[in-house]
Parts: sequence; structure tokens; C-alpha cells
Amino acid sequence: MYSSSLADAPAVREPLHAPVAHLVRGGVIEGIHYGSVVVLGADGEVQFQLGDVEVACYPRSALKPVQAVAMVRAGLPLDGELLSLAAASHSGEERHLAGTRRILELADVTEDDLRNVTDLPFDPVVRDAWVREGRLPSRLAQNCSGKHAAMLYTCKLNGWSLEGYLDPAHPLQRAIAEIVEDLTGQHIARVTVDGCGAPLFSVSLHGLARAAARITTAPAGTPEARVAGAMREHAEMASGTGRDVAALMRAVPGLLAKDGFEGVEVAALPDGRAVAVKIADGANRARIPVTAAALARAGVDPDLLGEFAGEPLLGGGEPVGSVRPVRALDPVASATYA
Repeated sequence: MYSSSLADAPAVREPLHAPVAHLVRGGVIEGIHYGSVVVLGADGEVQFQLGDVEVACYPRSALKPVQAVAMVRAGLPLDGELLSLAAASHSGEERHLAGTRRILELADVTEDDLRNVTDLPFDPVVRDAWVREGRLPSRLAQNCSGKHAAMLYTCKLNGWSLEGYLDPAHPLQRAIAEIVEDLTGQHIARVTVDGCGAPLFSVSLHGLARAAARITTAPAGTPEARVAGAMREHAEMASGTGRDVAALMRAVPGLLAKDGFEGVEVAALPDGRAVAVKIADGANRARIPVTAAALARAGVDPDLLGEFAGEPLLGGGEPVGSVRPVRALDPVASATYA
């Protein structure tokens, strides 16, 4: 289904994004969200594309399942909710903080060993409560702390230095880069620094979708299958209470999904069908409706996706419009629903 040789790194240039969603208010298109969408069939071939799916982009946190696979391949022994947390952009709820502390304990390291940035919890309700209680930003509360704790654990198990574990030249990051290329099927275009401080690898949207499909179609017991199973079974540990990505995984049987900052989303089914979305302006309000439309285009039953049509636009407190995916994303009549 997939070639064993790596494709060239995607081109670094201005993306040729296309309209992917309309902001419709009172029957008039008030705004347009540009972006790119790719849909892969179960055979790994591109079934649909819109915009520029081969240009280099930064997947942001949508790449975390791949990073988790790399750590499991390197010996990380986590499973269940702690492995889900290792691939998380968590909300900063107490269960996320407790889980991260548990990973640190297993690694016999402390919060002081973490090198992610300090931050308040990602979830606005949790963050407001945190501030009311007079709590300060911390590395533990930052949404990537589970991944960083898992990185430290992986280093400890392999005898790698804990100092500089975020350096792209560190053995951990070299191992992750190797798996990024393996699963995406292409060389990395650029390496920069993500918001949390970890290396961020640039691949194409097509490559991101291919990586997700390879994770969900891997045989039982493999690192890929372990990561996919943990994230699906503990979706709220990979995100948080009320988060749309967790709701999407609950709504569509067998779906693995991961969001990323700047309007990125990737999702894949157990048979290898996969979608990847990039909203050019990073707008969160367009990410989920476009992802749901792409999944419908891939053959997922639209009835399972109704709650992801997007929040209504309000005028005077009443619904007067919505964010609507463009017509090109309408499901094809011949789709077979999963």
C-alpha cells in the first residue's frame, strides 16, 4: 500500500490554499476561510484534495501521535491513559496533572527536569479557576507536559542525557525525526521549535495523513497500535473534558484524531482512510466543520458528524448564520458509510 522508500522533502514556499469554508451571516458570505484538505482512501491513495496538500507545513500538535510512536519504539513502556497523555495537548485538568506526575515518578525525575515552557491550563474554565485560586503558570500545567514527561522517561530508559533533551541533535529527537520520516513517507523539510520548546518537524499535509493511516492500520501489539488504542480509549486524556477532538473520536467508531494549533487536524480510521486539514489563518472555528466535512467525503456516515457542523453565528444573541464548508467538500453520492 505504501512505498518503503522516502519521498523528497516537501517544497518550502507560499502555500496555494483554496477556500475551504464560508462564514455565512444572514444568507450572505461575510468571510472566507482558506486552507487545504486531503482525503486518503483505504488503499492509501489520494481520493480528494483541495488547496495545497504537498507543500511543507508544520503539523504542530497533530504530530504528537507520531512522536508517541517513536518513544514507544524506543522502549517507553506506557499504556492506557498515561500513553494517551504522552500524545496529549491536554486541558490542564487535575487528572492531566496527576498523570504527568505519575510519568515523572516512573522515570524517577521531577517537575524541575521538565524543559517545556511554563503556562496556565489550556482549558478556559480550568484556567479561570486556576487564576482565582492564585496559582501561577507552571510547566506541569502547560498542555504538552505529558509529552515532555514521556520524553524524559524515554531518555532515562535509554541512558540518554536529560540535559538538552529538546536539542534536535539529542538522541531522542534524532529517533523521533527518524520515525516522522518513516511514517510520513517523506524527508523532513525544516526543523524549528514548537510553542512548548520541543523540535517541530515540517512535512506535507499529505504526509501527515499518511502517518495517521499507518498508525491506525498497524498490527495489534505494535507501538503504532498501542498509541492509537490508548488515544481512542482515553480520548479525554489526550485532550480534555468538552474538547471537540475527544467528542469526534467518541462519535465515530474506531477514529483516531488529533488537533494542532494554527488550524491543523488529522484523523484516521482503522481501515486506513484518513484526512488532514490545515486552516490557513489558524481559525479554530473552521477546523472542526471542515474536518467533519472531509470525514464525510471519506465515507463516514454524516449522521455521526452532525454535532460538528460548527457553532452558530449570533446576532443579538440569536443564531443568524454559521461556518459552512465549501460545496467541494460535500460527500459524494456514492460514498459507503462507516
